Amino acid sequence: MSAKGPREGNLEAPTRHPLDWKNPEFYDATQLDDELERVFDICHGCRRCVSLCESFPTLFDLIDESETFEVDGVAKQDYKNVVDECYLCDMCYMAKCPYVPPHPWNIDFPHLMLRAKAVEHQRTGGKTSDNLIASMDTVGKLSGIPLITETINTVNTWEPARKVIEKTLGIDAHAKLPPLAKRKFRQQLNQQHKPSLQVAPKVIAGDRTPGKVALFATCYVNYNEPGIGHDFIAVLEHNDIPWAVAEKEVCCGMPKLEQGDLLGVEALKRINIPHLLKLARDGYAITALVPSCTLMFKQELPLMFPNDSDVLEVAAAFWDPFNYLVKRDKDGLIKTDFKQELGSIAYHTPCHGRVQNVGKKTEEFLKSIPGSQVHTTERCSGHAGTYGIKRESHEHAMKIGKPVFKKMHEANANYIASDCPLGALHIVQGIHQFHNTDVQQAHPISLVRKAYGI
Repeated sequence: MSAKGPREGNLEAPTRHPLDWKNPEFYDATQLDDELERVFDICHGCRRCVSLCESFPTLFDLIDESETFEVDGVAKQDYKNVVDECYLCDMCYMAKCPYVPPHPWNIDFPHLMLRAKAVEHQRTGGKTSDNLIASMDTVGKLSGIPLITETINTVNTWEPARKVIEKTLGIDAHAKLPPLAKRKFRQQLNQQHKPSLQVAPKVIAGDRTPGKVALFATCYVNYNEPGIGHDFIAVLEHNDIPWAVAEKEVCCGMPKLEQGDLLGVEALKRINIPHLLKLARDGYAITALVPSCTLMFKQELPLMFPNDSDVLEVAAAFWDPFNYLVKRDKDGLIKTDFKQELGSIAYHTPCHGRVQNVGKKTEEFLKSIPGSQVHTTERCSGHAGTYGIKRESHEHAMKIGKPVFKKMHEANANYIASDCPLGALHIVQGIHQFHNTDVQQAHPISLVRKAYGI
C-alpha cells in the first residue's frame, strides 16, 4: 500500500466537523440515504461497536438477514430502525471507531444519526408524545404547584395510571420516573442561600481555575432534585468559593437534540446564551450538575453554531464540576477537613461525562476522601435521556444496562453514585429488578458534602 493510499485505522486524535444543519442539502433525503449506505457499509466491514447500543446489532441483523448479506440488500426504509436506536451517547465516535476524522473515511456515526433524525423531524414535526417528553420546561413548570405536584407524583407511581400514560404519551409503564420537587431549586435559593458574592468572600483565582463559580441549574436539579444543587453550593461555600446562578435559564436543549428538533435547540440557545455569556465575561467558571447539559454547551452547541462567538465564549467558560474541584485542589484551594468516611461507593461514569475528555475527575476526587473505596464502572447504563423511558425502547435500555447493574450490585457498596442522576435512577431500578436488591443512591457532589459534614 502506498503512503498516499487509504489506511486501516487512525492514530491521530479525533476531530469533529461542524454540523452543517443550515445547508438545504443537509435535509436532502436522497443524499442522506447515500451517506447512510456508505457509512453502514464501513460499519458492516468493521463491527467493533456491536456491544455499545442497539443501533449496531439492528444494522448487522438487517444486513445478515438480507438476500445479499450486504448493505445493498437492506431496504432504505429500514434504515430508520437503526436511527431510532441511536441516543447520541457519542461513545462509538470517541472510544471505538477507527475511522473518525481526520481519517479520510470521515465517519461520524452519531452526527449522521442526528442528521437522519433532523430530516425526519423536519418532514413530520415529530411525534406529539416525543415532543412533549423533550419539552422539559413545559412539564417542569408544574413542579412546586400545590396539589398538582402531589397528584403527578402519585399518578407516576400508580400502576393503572401508568398504563394509561403509556398508551397516550408513550412513556413505558415500568420505567421509573423521578418525582417532581415540592419547590423548584431556583425558588428555594433566596430562602436557603444568598449568593456568596453578597457576603464577599474574596475571589481567589488559582493557576488552573477561576476564583468563582456560576451554576447552570439544569431541568433535573431545578424541577426534580433541588437538594443536589444545594449540596454543591454548600461545598462551594465551605471552600470559600463565591458563586452565582444564571439570571434566567431554560432547558439546555439536549432532549430536543435527541429528537432531531434542531430549531427547538436553537430557540433554547437564544434564551440561555446571553445570560451565560454575562457570567463568562464576568470571569465565572460555569458548570452544571448533569453531564449532558455540560456537554451541550461545551460540544454540541459549538458544533451547531461554529461561527457564533458568544456560543464559543460560553463553551470556553464551561466546566465539569469535578474537573473544577480537582484542579482547584491542585491549586491548593480546596479544604481537606473531611469529617465523615463514606465507605464503599459503586460509581458509574456516564457516557456524556466520558466523552468530554477531562478524565476520571469524579472518581479522582472521591478517592481523595479518606475512608472512601470507589468501585468504578465505565459502561453505558442504558438510560440515555428519553430513550430509557419510552415504550418502544425501555426494554432495550434495561438490556443494555444489565452488565452495569450486575457489576454495581456485586460491589455491595454503601452508595450507588453517578454524575447523571437519571442514569443513577435507572441503575437503581435495574439492580432492584434483576437482583432483587434495594440500594442507596446519592449524587457524587452530595457525597462530598456528606464527607465534609456540612
